Amino acid sequence: MSSATSSNGRHRKAKPMSLAVRRAFIIAAVPVTGALLSAPSALAADKSTKTTTTAQSVAADGLDATEGLDPAEQRIAENLNTRAQNPNLGDTFSGIVLDSASDKVIWGHDADTALMPASNTKLATATAALTVLGPEHRFTTKVVYGDGTLTLIGGGDRMLTTADLTELAKTAAAGVKLGGLDSVKVRIDDSLFPEPTLATGWNDSYYDDQVSPVRSLVVDGKLSADTSIDAGKVFAKQLADQGVTVDGEVTRGTASATDVPVGQHLSPTLSETIKKMLKKSDNDIAETVLRMTALGAGRPATYEDGTAVVRDVLSRHYGVSMANFEIHDGSGLSRANRIPARTVADILDLVTDPRYSGLLRSIDEGLPVAGEAGSTLGPEWGRFDTQDSQCAVGQVKAKTGTLTGAIALSGLTKAEDGRWKVFSFIENQSSADPAATKDTLDGLAATVNGCWA
Repeated sequence: MSSATSSNGRHRKAKPMSLAVRRAFIIAAVPVTGALLSAPSALAADKSTKTTTTAQSVAADGLDATEGLDPAEQRIAENLNTRAQNPNLGDTFSGIVLDSASDKVIWGHDADTALMPASNTKLATATAALTVLGPEHRFTTKVVYGDGTLTLIGGGDRMLTTADLTELAKTAAAGVKLGGLDSVKVRIDDSLFPEPTLATGWNDSYYDDQVSPVRSLVVDGKLSADTSIDAGKVFAKQLADQGVTVDGEVTRGTASATDVPVGQHLSPTLSETIKKMLKKSDNDIAETVLRMTALGAGRPATYEDGTAVVRDVLSRHYGVSMANFEIHDGSGLSRANRIPARTVADILDLVTDPRYSGLLRSIDEGLPVAGEAGSTLGPEWGRFDTQDSQCAVGQVKAKTGTLTGAIALSGLTKAEDGRWKVFSFIENQSSADPAATKDTLDGLAATVNGCWA
């Protein structure tokens, strides 16, 4: 497997893995069982037979010439040159459009400028997690018994529900009763992760409504100052409903190696977890997955180690350039994160590569679709509902990103020439109404699709 750096500085093709890298990462590639309906993997097989090319005269600040582009691509480039001047995008804007099959750059504007990417960071987190842990990986929540105490042990399952804890409580209660007991103490063990801290670039206010302190145990995905204790309380209540008296309050502690296993619950696959993370742009899932990825690579479950693994996976396994790439969390909440639009596009482009389309399938399937209710591109968020962009409903799939002073939209769409295009648009510090900026980015995506001609 050879690597190739194109004349415009992109370094996309994967390099051979060294023995050290093979040991560091668990690569769990799964076979492609069939072409995805209206998905880039449906044509990904064409990609491996193409030679990476670039349009002539591609400049960092835009395409002033369209040599090497087909007529549909020329229209995309010309329209984007005009529409990217919209004042709603302000003066700090980075964008790029690629052809997924050839990797040809169709259009770019300050594509190598590193900007605050907001939740587009989750694309990097998802890619690393799927690569290290594998799409079929499941997280395990356990219950053990010892010395009159049932301990609920967190295993990083962000999909854990009250119904799941109810089943665990039934199993545990049966064991307790079989042992001749009618009362127990309950504690939680969330020692899999270190004590929660703020990431670099996080504000204290994030804990109000953006993310919970990151712990390895949570139920129903609720925002909470202490998700572990809350989960323990739900478990204790379910025990009581099964006729077992819970003695005292739920406490925190570490299970003993001599404690007896009495039950466990396996999470949905990592693929399902990733899809939910992307559809909803769930910050809590992202931060938990980042820590579990670090653990899977043999490193501590911290922001620093998790983001180091992300960088290693992207650069050493996939050949994605880390120039101007800086992240401090898994969710993109950090205001210190910086990623160029070109890098975001290169990460997204991996899902169209036949070598990785099976492994990374859940990223493709998890991207919100324009007009999809319940996703971050749904009508409830006012997306793709303008005269210019509504033609792209159902035709664009993309990851959103929103922070104060940062709005991003990066994704995939099949253009007028029938070929899949990868795009990334990132805006920082525009003085326009954020809703107007989002409408403008939606219009740019519709431009790439070609429906806004």
